[in-house]
Amino acid sequence: MTEHVSRRGFLKVLGLGGAGLFLPGTVEAAQRGEELATLLDISRCVGCGECVYACRESNGHKYPRPEKPFPPMYPKRVKVSDWSDRQDVDDRLTPYNWLFIQNAEVEHEGEVHDLNIPRRCMHCQNPPCANLCPWGACSREENGIVRINDDICLGGSKCKSVCPWDIPQRQTGVGLYKKLLPRFAGNGVMYKCDRCFERVAQGELPACIEVCPEGVQTIGPRDAIVKKAHELAESMNGFIYGEHENGGTNTLYVSPVPFDKLDKAVEKGPGRPGLELVPDMMNDEENLAMAAVLAPVAGLAAGVLGLGAALTKEDDDAE
Repeated sequence: MTEHVSRRGFLKVLGLGGAGLFLPGTVEAAQRGEELATLLDISRCVGCGECVYACRESNGHKYPRPEKPFPPMYPKRVKVSDWSDRQDVDDRLTPYNWLFIQNAEVEHEGEVHDLNIPRRCMHCQNPPCANLCPWGACSREENGIVRINDDICLGGSKCKSVCPWDIPQRQTGVGLYKKLLPRFAGNGVMYKCDRCFERVAQGELPACIEVCPEGVQTIGPRDAIVKKAHELAESMNGFIYGEHENGGTNTLYVSPVPFDKLDKAVEKGPGRPGLELVPDMMNDEENLAMAAVLAPVAGLAAGVLGLGAALTKEDDDAE
């Protein structure tokens, strides 16, 4: 896809006054398919929600459209996860809300900070969700984007259980499972931020970055983003999150207060990830062994399921 990336696509956003939205070399790196990362300066975020709305508008065509009633599941303990009647929820991650804003009021060195933190997928460099998906439905691209193929995802939720932040969210009643094993598969599809991979492939900025009126986010080659994060942190005597968490991510935050304080202050729970220190999940011996076993199986499964999805689509189109 990277051959489609154009300088014009990235440069056209400068009309919004966003010269700081991407770093020098971003276009060239994108054209070469190199790893891109984003930097979020949370000291600048005012919590306006423009990024949330832009994400919904840009990605709404990807959202699930479940058919009801849902097939009964076996065993019965398999739970239905249905957000189709709650699509307006925007204070947590859902299959219809891939980005939300956390708020934290923190006292640090005698000063009270009221901070807003845009949260979405961290796009890890060595993502356990991609390494441990038994069906090969989740993958990491060369440009650093981690995304789920909704054509072959069976909703088994392995990606969520191995994600340190529990990012992916499931919607029941959609996906290939209804055609293959409607009572025994994972009962849906997992959804999360895919960093607007289609826009990036066309040389455009992710929607959340493009619309931000405060210039909170910057995208660029990861090495350059890490360097900028350190410069920014030094300028505010601040702190970095995401450089090393889970072995390193392509979403880096810079904050004027320590992230352990933010972690204690933000509301956590289902769909609301924390900001705790996270070890590299893929350094775990059990996960490493599982990844080695799953790699060839997942590749084969992805091919078979992809063929099944294509044939199913042909049948649907013929009806």
